[in-house]
Amino acid sequence: MSGRVDFWARRKAGVQAEEKAAQAALEQQAVQEQQAALDEKSDAEILADLNLPDPDLLTAGDDFSAFMAKAVPDRIRRRALRVLWRSNPVLANVDSLVDYGEDFTDSAMVVENMQTAYQVGKGMLKHIEEMARQTEERENPPEVIEEEPEEDAVLADTAIDVEEPVAYVETQQAEADETVIAPSPRRMKFTIEESAA
Repeated sequence: MSGRVDFWARRKAGVQAEEKAAQAALEQQAVQEQQAALDEKSDAEILADLNLPDPDLLTAGDDFSAFMAKAVPDRIRRRALRVLWRSNPVLANVDSLVDYGEDFTDSAMVVENMQTAYQVGKGMLKHIEEMARQTEERENPPEVIEEEPEEDAVLADTAIDVEEPVAYVETQQAEADETVIAPSPRRMKFTIEESAA
């Protein structure tokens, strides 16, 4: 039973949607025919037919809402809006309203045959890697390794005291064994004195 109800409810909704679409199409066609008829007339004739004032003669405080009706052609509506924007200084100053109002394509600043390190999809990867490599070389210069003379020549030139290195090693080991104990953090203690009332 519920299947039949659902079917007829969907069918009824579909028929209503079709009727609304047909009515909207008829209204749109009537508006287009009216606009075509108005396009053949001059602006003065249209303003006289619609009983509207000349939009160029309107000032601040006048009612511009009559020009927003569907019957008013787009060209007259735009004339009225231009006058409205000029008459109100808040609407005339659009600096804070237009985010992309500036011209960022300044052709005077373009250098002919300019090259860039930017690569599509990779950004400036190679350029950044090269800069990082140069910075690392400046901070950590390569060590120059001197050739050590042969051990026999070193031993022959210098007399080695066996006790001195052993004492040095023992001193280093003793210093390493001493561990530095960090002081424990101090805790604040509060005492509340009860006042005799």
